[in-house]
Amino acid sequence: MATLTRSQAEELLFREALLIDTRRYDEWLAMFTHDIEFWMPAWRNETETTTDPDRELSLIYYKGRRNLEDRVMRLTSGLSTASTPPPRVMHVVSNVLLTAADADAAEVSAVFTCHRFDVRMNRAECFFGRYEYALRREGEAWLIARKKITLLNDTIPTVVDITSI
Repeated sequence: MATLTRSQAEELLFREALLIDTRRYDEWLAMFTHDIEFWMPAWRNETETTTDPDRELSLIYYKGRRNLEDRVMRLTSGLSTASTPPPRVMHVVSNVLLTAADADAAEVSAVFTCHRFDVRMNRAECFFGRYEYALRREGEAWLIARKKITLLNDTIPTVVDITSI
């Protein structure tokens, strides 16, 4: 089987952004492996993030797709006052680089900006940072096995959620 190309990696990351922006959560969740590690470390100091999500503070940490599914259920249930009505979001993903690849696995990095409008507060915010992905081929599809989000502007006026990063 052929290795993942940069163009295919871009397509996958752009599709992920579109699905989260348009709240197509079932399709978004299907992009992840069952053992996904979805992690946004906290900043230890001004230049270093935490390195161990099991022992140190994380801003977001989900191990396994089931945990992401639970978060999506809370977002869409209408029971979360912080998520009702849902914010309007738009992700811009760029500088996509394929840093390693073979027939069954790939490493990809990218940068992102997420513009978010909180309807309840009538307030716009912008989050930005870096993504690191581990992708794995399962059958004919490339799925996200690990997503690390380094949020560069972590002093934020609100709670950050999976839709904003």
